[in-house]
Amino acid sequence: MDSFLIALQFLTRIPVSRSLPHDDAAVGRSVLYYPVVGFLLGLVLSGLALALAAGPDMVAAAVVLTAWVWLTGGLHLDGLADCADACVGGLGDRQRSLAIMKDPAAGPIAVVVLLLVLLLKWAAVLALLQQNNFICLLAAPILGRSAVLLLMLSTPYVRTNGVAEKMTQHFPFVEARWVVVISLVFVGVLMGWANVLLAGVLLLWLRYAALVRLGGVTGDVYGAAVELIETAALLAVVLL
Repeated sequence: MDSFLIALQFLTRIPVSRSLPHDDAAVGRSVLYYPVVGFLLGLVLSGLALALAAGPDMVAAAVVLTAWVWLTGGLHLDGLADCADACVGGLGDRQRSLAIMKDPAAGPIAVVVLLLVLLLKWAAVLALLQQNNFICLLAAPILGRSAVLLLMLSTPYVRTNGVAEKMTQHFPFVEARWVVVISLVFVGVLMGWANVLLAGVLLLWLRYAALVRLGGVTGDVYGAAVELIETAALLAVVLL
């Protein structure tokens, strides 16, 4: 239970009043609950969309997206922004890219990328609301957070003293594999296997780019993966 609450506290703005023992083992096991947190977020978002279904679709889509960003505290968007800045400003240099990603300031490229991703996600949510398709709003957050586990399973973490360092050092590999399999099967049933496959291709590209530029992944790459996978999954449902 402590590991679940640690995951909930880290990934969302949902208040956790209980005092949590942030020992390394509990922090490492908390990653197993990332898809569960995604499921809870999906429940809230799909429920909100259903509650707003009688109103104007464009307004409802904006409210759902606003709730999405607020519930996650913009955590993953921040990672996406840092990755965008590093991709352009790093000039192919590993240390320069890592330094840019650590800088809290956001450059113009980061702003443009955030605007485009949020626009695409809003448009996808709007289309889903018009189709009365609330299931995909439930599934997309699960898929995004399962992507983090896949990166942890397959790619070295390269940020010294980074936020996710303890998680990766005490990462439960065997249990995580089962969590990923169960999560992907669940999402595949809800969204369709073609969408899961497309998300996998995008994740492979992101992993390759991180390996080439950084030699591995950081917490920012995890955040970027969540945002890009969520957006791509929603767009795939609408367009394919």
